[in-house]
Amino acid sequence: MRSSTFTIYPAIDVLDGRVVRLAEGNRERVTVEGGDPVAAAYRFAAAGASWLHLVDLDGAFSGTPSAGLVAAVTAAAVPVQVGGGYRRLDDVEAGLAAGAARVMVGSSALEPCFLEAAGRRFGERLVVAVDARDGRVAVSGWTKLADVSPAEVGRRCAAAGVVRLLVTSTCRDGSLAGPDLALLDQVRAASGLPVLAAGGIASLDDLLRLDELGCEGAVVGSALWRGLFTLADALHLER
Repeated sequence: MRSSTFTIYPAIDVLDGRVVRLAEGNRERVTVEGGDPVAAAYRFAAAGASWLHLVDLDGAFSGTPSAGLVAAVTAAAVPVQVGGGYRRLDDVEAGLAAGAARVMVGSSALEPCFLEAAGRRFGERLVVAVDARDGRVAVSGWTKLADVSPAEVGRRCAAAGVVRLLVTSTCRDGSLAGPDLALLDQVRAASGLPVLAAGGIASLDDLLRLDELGCEGAVVGSALWRGLFTLADALHLER
């Protein structure tokens, strides 16, 4: 069943101060060089984006997110959801204080105390990123696998009061191989929560399939940066 809304989130992934796309999240496999992240934010905003999806890759790998990056990108005056290294409640607070409308957490969501405290404290301003590979959840900047399934993390999030999930197939991220519909459907069914889809999106037809599956939105990265479709065309699918 379709969600009541479907939103496109253009992706701005930042490594060493520049926009990049990585193959499967591997910092040694840069597939796109996209220039200045602030310029990208203004460009997407001018094209009509209603949200931006910012990933601080340096923060993801180091565990120390950059409030300065958030402040610079949010100056484009479009709501931004940001992730990358947000592993403490104070980090989430700092991201929100810097201007983010939502902060995404991943690794820390596997800690029950953190998950319950974050769900209670941040509500709509929190997104839990469920990053999956080989049936398990990837953590620590996707460099390790935890011994828990994506569906189980989804169930834990729902029980803790989390209101939204971002579900990514890490092996498809940057691949343009199409989204992992089975993974997305599994996590949606297990959690009962709104799901944003990421990983592998290559065409407008992929976006239509995600909408039909019931996803609340989709993060679009490589397909936009490589010109496989325009943001304007993607935004026509929003509602």
